[in-house]
Amino acid sequence: MTRPRVQWPCALIAALAVLTPLAAEVRKSTGAPALKQQLERLRVVGSVMMIAAHPDDENTALLAYCSQGRKLRTAYLSLTRGEGGQNLIGSEQGPLLGVIRTQELLAARRIDGSEQFFSRAIDFGFSKTAEETLQKWGRREVLSDVVWAIRRYRPDVIFLRFSGTPRDGHGHHQASSMLGKEAFTLAADPKAFPEQLKFVQPWQAKRILWNGFSFNRQQEKELDGMANRLMVDTGEFDAVLGLSYGELAGLSRSQHRSQGMGSAERRGSVPNYLFHYGGEQAKKDFMEGIDTSWNRLPGGAPVQKLLDEAAARLQIDAPESIIPALLKARPLIAAINHPDARRKLVDLDEAIAMAAGLWLEVNAAKPEATPGSQIELTLTAINRGHAQVELAGTQLEGIAGAPLLDAVALPFNQPQTAKAKCPIPAAQPLTQPLQLREPRRGDLYGITDPANIGPPEAEPVLRARFQLKVQGEPVEIVRPVENRYVDRVRGELTRPFIIVPAVSIKLSENALLFASPKPRVISAEVTAHTANASGTLSLQIPQGWRITPAERTFQIAEPGQVAALEFTITPPAASARGEITATARVGQSVISSGLQQIAYEHIPPQTILPAIHTRMVREDVKVNAHRIGYVMGAGDEVPDALREMGCEVTFLEPAELARGDLSRYEAIVTGVRAWNVREDLRANHARLVAYMEQGGTVLVQYNVTEGGPFGGNPELLKNMGPFPMKPGRDRTTVEEAAVKLVRPDHRLMQMPNRITPADFDGWVQERALYFPAEWDPRYEPILETCDPGEAPQKSGLLYAHVGKGAYVFTSYAWFRQLPAGVPGAYRIFANLISAGR
Repeated sequence: MTRPRVQWPCALIAALAVLTPLAAEVRKSTGAPALKQQLERLRVVGSVMMIAAHPDDENTALLAYCSQGRKLRTAYLSLTRGEGGQNLIGSEQGPLLGVIRTQELLAARRIDGSEQFFSRAIDFGFSKTAEETLQKWGRREVLSDVVWAIRRYRPDVIFLRFSGTPRDGHGHHQASSMLGKEAFTLAADPKAFPEQLKFVQPWQAKRILWNGFSFNRQQEKELDGMANRLMVDTGEFDAVLGLSYGELAGLSRSQHRSQGMGSAERRGSVPNYLFHYGGEQAKKDFMEGIDTSWNRLPGGAPVQKLLDEAAARLQIDAPESIIPALLKARPLIAAINHPDARRKLVDLDEAIAMAAGLWLEVNAAKPEATPGSQIELTLTAINRGHAQVELAGTQLEGIAGAPLLDAVALPFNQPQTAKAKCPIPAAQPLTQPLQLREPRRGDLYGITDPANIGPPEAEPVLRARFQLKVQGEPVEIVRPVENRYVDRVRGELTRPFIIVPAVSIKLSENALLFASPKPRVISAEVTAHTANASGTLSLQIPQGWRITPAERTFQIAEPGQVAALEFTITPPAASARGEITATARVGQSVISSGLQQIAYEHIPPQTILPAIHTRMVREDVKVNAHRIGYVMGAGDEVPDALREMGCEVTFLEPAELARGDLSRYEAIVTGVRAWNVREDLRANHARLVAYMEQGGTVLVQYNVTEGGPFGGNPELLKNMGPFPMKPGRDRTTVEEAAVKLVRPDHRLMQMPNRITPADFDGWVQERALYFPAEWDPRYEPILETCDPGEAPQKSGLLYAHVGKGAYVFTSYAWFRQLPAGVPGAYRIFANLISAGR
């Protein structure tokens, strides 16, 4: 019986294809609309690449328009992973924040349909010039990475998100455009980076364009006056998706949660402008003069015909009707020796599997295994369509000695399962984010294998290659081996299968402060990840420090159990800094790493194995305020540092701020950006003023007024202090910038610790950020600093008497210096919290 042809009503398409934001976090669109999209992409061979500096710099609307609308292979090359920014959703900073933002970019790409790549450059924090940026990164190294990305990806058109001029603001922004323009030419030059030509060929993109945008109204006027621009309307509506590309862009951009980038889903016309920067100039369309059909490939014309035929035959309730045409196209594509054809062959097999309604997976019984152990695997294959399909075999890749799974017929809608045990070799590498596997080199990740320069993450530990016979013809599908489980709140989820060490180590604190020469007992935890883990743990400390005992033994029966082992450390009598390293020996294995898991609902769980390097600081630090109330904001580790200083820290939740007895705290500290994100804090401004009037100290760390990351309505910050103050946007980015003690005799600089310029030595990443632009004369400026060649910033530390108490505002980056164990940071911060004592 022949099924009638069914039209594609928009309402039904939308119901099938549109994902709610929550659903978009865990699974992509499936069914007939997704198959239609896949078919249309198969018919298009063109590609584009966007280049910028950071996560959130990308124009998600243009990416969605190119990928979902024009069906072009679309990529975003972000030079960095955003390690130098701040974190709205937790306390992770530096490399850990880079791990989060990598996954947020991948979540965004799953929505807008693009691919994601990176260079080795590390976001070292805000930079005011391209010159500083390129000097810190190493111009040649990052330029090589951009050329490498272009040669591997082979884009027809390159979009630059920034102009490469000071109008871009951030030095990273400027550098991304400068390097992109240079790489556009060098990628085609065989004399440039010839070592790459062992793996790739030179490539000349047709043109390079600047996707102009503006930070302010003046820049908008400048763009309006520029000639020779192309317009792209990224607000077009896609009936198959049931969304405009502007709406997709909002969903995509909202994945940048660690930056507070929740975005509106724009509806209606959204003009975007492209300006010619190089190559052949286009007059009407950015893909002008580029053949995006299969005719551009040798032997591609008959492929195009068959794919057009499949697209014409697609029926919403009989998707298997297109399989014969796709199977005819498969050997033709496989015979074309071209990278585009090889990529399309993978896409074609996925389209066949979608049309056949196949469900294929290999599930790991547990989310993790250790070297020398084994993991139980379960294969599940279901033919949910009406095509004739046989599973000819399944090959497991990524672990030496992984079993092969036998052939099995796939009757209609009957799950077929098979079980196998996979031994994990003793030498199996441990799971670690791709960029963290080797020591960094300055402000570059130390990736040495060219194959690992560019990809956002490593290949899965274990992959299943399903070798199928669909209507008698071979088809291959590859799936990662994952652990599927049910969360009682969120439902069915998957998580990566990972390899972890037999044990992991955790020291009790991030940075250890020895405020006197007295010995101190610290606790080290050993967590087992395998049964009957036994061995020894030793801590290594620098000369001049003493530790007893030198080694402790442990024996742990069950995975997940923890042994807490105590050591006594005696510091030197004089000021000193050092690091503790730790080593566990289990059988023949030597382990010197911890295990940290990053778990947020919008990204897959991430496992990091950080080397144990715990900072120790021997510094005389006196504190006059010991009971501290802390109002956590966007997330920081300052409370841990306060505990190291001997303080008792209590987190102030909404009920405590509104009704609690604040007088029991000797100081109240608000965390970074707390006034931006804590409505309850703003609502209790009057209680904080009353608390100061009665003798309390309030210490406020920096907040911001602009929109975008963590920003918002400036009115929200009008009561941040007892007297008027207007936060600004200036910052001092050079961590070695001179700091002048404007009031060296002021109590903040004298009690209980005498502060000198030496206390500003050894700082990391930056001095201060978001200095107040205006402040009431009742505030006393205490310090000055500025970047070279700029006017002094006087408002980084402001002090005011309030009744019997004190108010302190500070823009200095304590949230970076204290976790880094900067000695002077402890001494100064101790004075700030002691201001009213």
